[in-house]
Amino acid sequence: MQTSLVREMLADKMTILTQPGASDIALVGPVQLPVQLEDREITFQWYTWLNTEKTDVQKEDLLDMLPKAELASFQQSSVLVFGDFSHSQQALVRMHSICHTGDIFGSKRCDCGYQLQRALRMIADNGSGALFYLADHEGRGIGLFAKSLAYLLQEEGFDTVEANHGLGFADDQRSYDEAIRVLRGLRSKPVTLITNNPKKLESLREQGLSTDRHISIWGSISKHNVRYLATKIAKSGHLTTGMMIQNIERG
Repeated sequence: MQTSLVREMLADKMTILTQPGASDIALVGPVQLPVQLEDREITFQWYTWLNTEKTDVQKEDLLDMLPKAELASFQQSSVLVFGDFSHSQQALVRMHSICHTGDIFGSKRCDCGYQLQRALRMIADNGSGALFYLADHEGRGIGLFAKSLAYLLQEEGFDTVEANHGLGFADDQRSYDEAIRVLRGLRSKPVTLITNNPKKLESLREQGLSTDRHISIWGSISKHNVRYLATKIAKSGHLTTGMMIQNIERG
């Protein structure tokens, strides 16, 4: 049984985000998180959130249910915040989809690991921003196991879109609803989105993201991911420059 002191300490670090017609989201933080980015150590403010699947949630009840919730059986998303994110005039935001192979293992079959590290550096250099790490976005929302099957299809000649379709999935099954609700809880002013995909930007705007522009993030091109990147441009509408296309063609 948790002591009243523990409950009081943790309740002060928890915010319940409510929205009519939707389950409550419990947002926890900030936790001071020092991160090594190349030659710099930068301290971010780390938040996590949990969709409670309920409404009118009380913080004390949420804390009581934790030992039986088996949260380790499924992942939760989080966000790294830098600077005075709530009040700064210019803030960068990266909605980063989890990539087990690229972010953790450093796989060269995609550019996700590069984009993760580069986006954090861009946010730090800007002086204000947030990187949302979205745990249910693996393989554009199909999950890690299905992603491994999609990789096998790619080794047989399918591109990324064809592989997802071959498994019965849409090209992109990701939802940003929860992330946008959390963003609204942290900041009300417009943000600049770090992305190469104008369709993603428009989709996020339709879902309520307040943004005035976006910044592209290209790099880490190799022979292993050249078709992956080319498919992003040809089939997913990612914006790029003539120089980037030449580099991809040479890759």
